[in-house]
Amino acid sequence: MSVFSHKFNRGLEVRGVSGLLLGLKERIYEVMASQVTHIPPIKGADSRRAGRRPVFGGIDLGTNNCRMLVGTPAGRGFQVLDSFSRVVRLGEGLYETGRLSLTAQDRAIASLIICAERARRWAGETGSGQLRMRAIATEACRQAENGAEFIRRARDATGLPLEIINPREEAELAVESCASLLAKGGRRAVLFDIGGGSTEIAWVRLDGSSAPELIGYLSLPVGVVTLSERCADLCYSDAGFTRLVADIVGMLRPFEAVHRIGEEIRRGSVLMVGTSGTVTTLAGVSLKLDRYRRGLVDGVSLTRRAVDAALAEARAMGREGLSRHPCIGGERVDFVLPGCAIFAAIHEIWQVPNLLVADRGLREGLLMRLIRAANMPPKRHYGYHA
Repeated sequence: MSVFSHKFNRGLEVRGVSGLLLGLKERIYEVMASQVTHIPPIKGADSRRAGRRPVFGGIDLGTNNCRMLVGTPAGRGFQVLDSFSRVVRLGEGLYETGRLSLTAQDRAIASLIICAERARRWAGETGSGQLRMRAIATEACRQAENGAEFIRRARDATGLPLEIINPREEAELAVESCASLLAKGGRRAVLFDIGGGSTEIAWVRLDGSSAPELIGYLSLPVGVVTLSERCADLCYSDAGFTRLVADIVGMLRPFEAVHRIGEEIRRGSVLMVGTSGTVTTLAGVSLKLDRYRRGLVDGVSLTRRAVDAALAEARAMGREGLSRHPCIGGERVDFVLPGCAIFAAIHEIWQVPNLLVADRGLREGLLMRLIRAANMPPKRHYGYHA
């Protein structure tokens, strides 16, 4: 019997671009109209620092974290002007209750208020008095009975244009953020993003002469927070971990049956890109880093042997050892092995020789879309300049 209850299975969404559902019940959620807002400046803000350069901002409110990025176009990418990240645990208790708790909502709104204040400050520093901003919420708000109610409350409290996006757009933004890595080669790519409340899989066509094209996507309602709340103890035993991996592999098989990714891998020229805290943590373990360094992790390619060794090392540490690891720490320790179980399932069903690690995500994708919509470069390949 699967360790996952019907709560997980009801949320499983498998799609090709044509919208094929494979007979699985589609997740029901409210998707608000996409909005791009011009954030007004704080009264009296000093506009001398930034001159009249265009400034863009993206906010990603996930199940576990609230993240913001502010940047300005630079060459074929963008230069980071400001960033913010805080653990808010918005999805805490969601699995059991089906609702976002008031305490979790308050934590998220407190972080969003900080983001709004920083956005208004940058709006004052653009010289034009504007910052083009988009703010999104993902799986926790899609799944929660009171997700739309929380969005209205957050918008009223912060003035931010917060909206719930659907799984397809979430996959597209992940692809957008990693476009410069996807340009490194291959005919196809599997890109995955292990989040707090869900895991997004993108099957991507690459031809080198145009932007990556999404062929199909899969949204699994299984993330590091939902697994840690549902079955964290299983992750610390060999039998339990193996059982989790087998169940997640079973959730991936319908997508594999449609797209036959395994056959493409056997022919060669399939790139696998992982973007999540789980993957960057495993890269830090593999590279033996004494502290996390984004510059050494983003874009690194790990062999299958190196990935297997990092997974084994992380599992052998136990909770205490993981909490002491310089790339993990106490705040994230409960999510590491649940994330490893999800990744191990992806690693098992699609056996590529190498894994390309990306320390980037939805907020980077948001910035790239905003820049492109403003008719500014980049036109094809996108980069990230810290």
